[in-house]
Amino acid sequence: MVNKWEITIPELTGDVKRRAYVYLPESYHYDHEKRYPVLYMFDGHNVFFDSDATYGKCWGLKEYMDYTNTQMIIAAVECNHSPDNGRLSEYSPFSFTDPKTGKVVGRGQVTMDWMVNTFKAEIDRTYRTLPDRENTYIAGSSMGGLMSLYAVMEYNQYFSRAAALSPSVWLAVGKIEKMIKEAKIEPDTVVYMDYGSREIRHHANMEKQFRKVTSLLLEKRVMLDSRIVPGGDHCEASWERQIPFFMRTLEYQW
Repeated sequence: MVNKWEITIPELTGDVKRRAYVYLPESYHYDHEKRYPVLYMFDGHNVFFDSDATYGKCWGLKEYMDYTNTQMIIAAVECNHSPDNGRLSEYSPFSFTDPKTGKVVGRGQVTMDWMVNTFKAEIDRTYRTLPDRENTYIAGSSMGGLMSLYAVMEYNQYFSRAAALSPSVWLAVGKIEKMIKEAKIEPDTVVYMDYGSREIRHHANMEKQFRKVTSLLLEKRVMLDSRIVPGGDHCEASWERQIPFFMRTLEYQW
């Protein structure tokens, strides 16, 4: 079951409404004592429903969760669709200049402060969650993948695991490397990170940067699951096919 409602994020877009989504396992409705880990996701409109997805194709995550009977809550929020670089701004930890889009002011910190202090707090009040760090994860793709890396590095007191699919690590290269090097993280931090073989050359030096970020995460003793996806591309259909891989990493128990 997916609950869907409208919210506002005053810190970012004032009174402009956007959609929020929460997936609940079937057991949630009959096992009233059970509590669940929570996966937070970016680009919530692309996660569950084709009818809401930007390009008409979602990740199909509800069908996967139902079919596998995965005992986890998923909470996701729609991105900023403003043509004035709204999504790039909210999903970038750093300000940068892009040849196509021009100057972009990074408001990723504002986004994450809202997510942990307002959205997560609301989810924990409303639903039977396991609110501790050990049972709180985060995931996203593209700029949402970059934000997932940022979240697990800089907000590690809230998130123990992250899945970063096709993360935009080509952006602000030096700042990303500095962030990882200086991050103070717990030794049980887990990261899943992938990139499609067909998209690896979409940006100059992307393969080199993917290797660099992977190496830096390993140097930080992150428990890393890193893949180059054969035939993988930069789209929801490709990310949907990676769900079994990153979910196994997020769920892994030792």
